[in-house]
Amino acid sequence: MQRLRTALALFGAFSLATLLAAAVMVHLAFGTVQADAPGHYWSAAKVLLRTGDPAEATVWKARVGGGLSFAQVETAIRRLTRDMTLHEAATLPLGDDVAAMQGTPWRKLHIYLYCSPLTAARMIEYSDAFAAHLPCRIALLEDAQGALWLYAPNLDLLFEGGRRLPDGVRSAASELRDLVRDLMERAAAGAL
Repeated sequence: MQRLRTALALFGAFSLATLLAAAVMVHLAFGTVQADAPGHYWSAAKVLLRTGDPAEATVWKARVGGGLSFAQVETAIRRLTRDMTLHEAATLPLGDDVAAMQGTPWRKLHIYLYCSPLTAARMIEYSDAFAAHLPCRIALLEDAQGALWLYAPNLDLLFEGGRRLPDGVRSAASELRDLVRDLMERAAAGAL
């Protein structure tokens, strides 16, 4: 009986030591991660588990209101960005390109590239890797059923999924994130 108690006590002590060591390792590894980062990753993980699609898990999307045409949403996007601090870098009419290359009609798809040069410079000064995420992209896509959707990368994961950005970079990133979300919501509603 004494051996059993000793073995259980040793097992308990070992388990407690293991838990404490794991807690210390997690704190050391993630101590610089923003407090709300796990929530952003959990949201993405839930989408990934539900859909099995990592692309779906890393984007924001907004369904365009019924009755709005592709041209109306495109006009809304262009008008809204004129009032914002986003500069249009390019528009890629990929749906038209696919149709031309296939020789048959294909779904409508335009990708709009926007940039805020000063924000981009701040982010690259912080991390050169941000260059791969420039410029900001918003896609207007006609799905297989004919419904229109707006898609953009989930900037919460990029801006708040790791260590806290320095204040100047953080404020510029937050402003950019809010502009993209606002643009998507208003364009999906056909705000003209």
